Amino acid sequence: MAFTQGVSTLQDLGPFVSRHIGPDEQETAAMSEVVGVSGLDELIARAVPAALHADLPQLPGARTEQDAQATLALLAAQNNPCRAMIGLGYHGTITPPVIRRNVVENPGWYTAYTPYQPEISQGRLEALINFQTMVADLTGLPVAGSSLLDEGTAVAEAIMLARRISRKGEVVLIDADILPQTLAVVQTRLRAMGMTAVVADGDLVTALQTHEAFAVVVQAPGTSGRMPAVEELRTLAEKAHDNAATVIAAVDPLALTISAAPGDWGADIAVGSMQRFGVPLFYGGPHAGFIAVRQGLERNLPGRLVGLSVDADGTPAYRLALQTREQHIRREKATSNICTAQVLLAVVAAMYAVYHGPQGLTRIATSVHTGARRVAAALEAAGYTLAHRSFFDTLLVTAPGRAEVIRLAARESGIHLRVDGPDRVGISIGEDATEADLAAVCRAFGAELGEQEAGDLNGQERTSSFLTHPVFNTYHSETELMRYLRTLADRDFALDRGMIPLGSCTVKLNSAAEMEPISYPGFANLHPFAPAEDAEGYRTLLSSLEDWLAEITGYDRVSVQPNAGSQGELAGLLAIRAWHRSRGEEQRTVCLLPSSAHGTNAASAAMAGMKVVVIKSTEEGTIDLADLRAKVDKHRDTLAAIMVTYPSTAGVYEETITELCELVHEAGGQVYVDGANLNALAGIAKPGRFGGDVSHLNLHKTFCIPHGGGGPGVGPVAVRAHLAPFLPNHPLAAEAGPASGVGPISAAPWGSAGILPISWAYIAMLGGPGLRRATAHAVLAANYVAARLREAYPILFTGPGGLVAHECILDLRPLTKQYGVSVDDVAKRLIDYGFHAPTMSFPVSGTLMVEPTESESLAELDRFCAAMLSIRAEMDRIAAGEWPADDNPLCNAPHPISRLVAEEWTHPYSRATAVYPAGQHLGPIEGMGTDKYWPPVARIDNAYGDRNLICSCPPPEAFED
Repeated sequence: MAFTQGVSTLQDLGPFVSRHIGPDEQETAAMSEVVGVSGLDELIARAVPAALHADLPQLPGARTEQDAQATLALLAAQNNPCRAMIGLGYHGTITPPVIRRNVVENPGWYTAYTPYQPEISQGRLEALINFQTMVADLTGLPVAGSSLLDEGTAVAEAIMLARRISRKGEVVLIDADILPQTLAVVQTRLRAMGMTAVVADGDLVTALQTHEAFAVVVQAPGTSGRMPAVEELRTLAEKAHDNAATVIAAVDPLALTISAAPGDWGADIAVGSMQRFGVPLFYGGPHAGFIAVRQGLERNLPGRLVGLSVDADGTPAYRLALQTREQHIRREKATSNICTAQVLLAVVAAMYAVYHGPQGLTRIATSVHTGARRVAAALEAAGYTLAHRSFFDTLLVTAPGRAEVIRLAARESGIHLRVDGPDRVGISIGEDATEADLAAVCRAFGAELGEQEAGDLNGQERTSSFLTHPVFNTYHSETELMRYLRTLADRDFALDRGMIPLGSCTVKLNSAAEMEPISYPGFANLHPFAPAEDAEGYRTLLSSLEDWLAEITGYDRVSVQPNAGSQGELAGLLAIRAWHRSRGEEQRTVCLLPSSAHGTNAASAAMAGMKVVVIKSTEEGTIDLADLRAKVDKHRDTLAAIMVTYPSTAGVYEETITELCELVHEAGGQVYVDGANLNALAGIAKPGRFGGDVSHLNLHKTFCIPHGGGGPGVGPVAVRAHLAPFLPNHPLAAEAGPASGVGPISAAPWGSAGILPISWAYIAMLGGPGLRRATAHAVLAANYVAARLREAYPILFTGPGGLVAHECILDLRPLTKQYGVSVDDVAKRLIDYGFHAPTMSFPVSGTLMVEPTESESLAELDRFCAAMLSIRAEMDRIAAGEWPADDNPLCNAPHPISRLVAEEWTHPYSRATAVYPAGQHLGPIEGMGTDKYWPPVARIDNAYGDRNLICSCPPPEAFED
């Protein structure tokens, strides 16, 4: 099979292909020669087992960038956003242009990776600690995480946290006024874990007397808009605590600027969504969920937590705290399966608070509340009855037999309202609602807007202060905020600075042509529960994207609802469990996992109610088939599935994958192929055709959605036909999934729909041949790096002929033993050379996993290889005794500018060697220097930060010399 399809040049594949793929034809030939192959065809033929080769995906012909954008503009124009007053947890907001342009549309923010290397992530870490401080202040609880995926899953995560600290009973009491999508997400999760959600018939205090619950969830304000009184909430908290139950409050952050904080009335955990803090509606996502907890629960928090520590010079510095909670370490015992956060959206929300400050946020909230009170007075004057007279922004109005007529009248005026049965209409006022909008809402009811106000906050007026830190009281002009955002971005290393060669993470080009359409108003401003006739453009885009992904992977159906890879894993495993139940095999709960599996695999299996059984790996990094056969035989009657990453986490195409699938299928199990490494398969092999029953796909890896500094991500789930009836569905959108589905995985029907135009554009501009070519180049780049470095660094695992897949693992363990140089030393020294480090110590401790991707030019690949070879030469200088083992450029790396300008320099190597190693100061033009990335801090002491946990904005004095 000719993998380049007989096409002689990249340009023949379409104009975008040569923009996306780094090396040109001559460079490709030179790289192939180094690898020892005649070209891409021979490379793929030799590296990928012949049994896996598939026909070219049948996709539309490659579009130009202009054509793709024009088509997306037409699709966006087919959506009718109207003014969104539907509510249900999604609200009209205004993204300040200074934030949209300098964060959402700035590659310095959206192309950064997760801040696992904190020395080169200080900018976004500061932005995230601003987010945590904002959440903690608003909720009145001392510790907040750095974002969750959405409000529905945040409530579910809070319940699991409560379960971990309680172990009492199997019942969760739920407020009857909870958001419907949140209730459905919680029910999906609890069913899998063997727990029960009980919706209180009356008030929650009464329900506590009849149910032994380990947690209580209250929505304040509720779906109906009702604002419970503080005394009512305080009584609930006291009764729940008397019963040893945890109180979880799902809250509206804008309402909290003028209403009582959950921490003030006794809540243990507060969760919600920061969408209305400047984050577009995006047809449901991505949005930053949040969680805050009382003192003592911080070590049980799901997701990520940013904390303050110090670097090697004693300078305060940020880093991710308490990472031992995470999946890759604790696996099935982790606090959550979440691997992706919503960092980019959390940054937007935090900067919205920084820009407006506490006074500005209070003005916005007061304006929203006043608008709702004016509409309430007008409707009451016209004879309508309100379900509640205590509210923040939402009214539920009784209009016997007229609900649909009123909705249609409002739509004619450009406003979306919510219908709750034939007799009730919901109205939610957002920040973007104008005087004309309020008047139009009243006219739809046959009423006249006036200045009179009705309703109140039910005595919930806020008395405690919030956002008192200087960061929220300084940057209120556009000039100041622009400069603050630039300052933070300059502290970070993102893809706009250089290659990010992280194995298993696929940080490649996120082209401007792919990114721009997400800002089109038709995509950005549509409410997820808008009528289907007003979302035709989105429906067309979603349908074609799902079809393309099915064709590329060889599966029959795809759901894009999961809004992270971890959620796609959960959706796929729940589908497998549901399929077994449908066949009367409820007992099939064992999930086999290779020892090298991603940590999210184990955590997701546990969340799906499965028992994890580990399969050994051989010394070559492949799955031990003998151990697999033994485990399959042992668990034959209870085997549900195996989760296997392909190509393997070892970075090779395992020859035995088809045999593995046959073994599991013969025993009655299903095969889950983790899609983390799909960038080595797309266009060449199809998991759904070589034995997979289900896969999740990381659109933030293979399909070019940017990592955003740690999120957003999208993790669609793809299945064979027999599992299709068990895909996710949604209670508020029948079209989102089958009626027989497992329930919603995410709060929104189509998850993070707002960023799906990125992947649509990527596939549309590449086409089938271009997609195959991109994958072949990814494999070529990894083999080129392996070939150039193998004499200096042993390549831990290889396939037939010494080839790897799209990533290679450099084994530093012999060098650590010989020279005393750790994998951390090499990772930090790479910062001095102007690189983000590869993945450290995964899947094998003491190694670096390198994934160069297809987007990097030969010059950048050579620059990386030169840096790694130079570091190897530095090890030799340590071995020769030129530099002491405890005072050398590697163990002291990275070197911030503060060290360069210090009066004293006591090290046995020069300042130039420290900060401009191996001639890195030389630019492309003789006699001219080159730009250098300067890490803002030296190596950070993680243990110190965990012992002295500080997770909110420190006072400015902390940064004084």
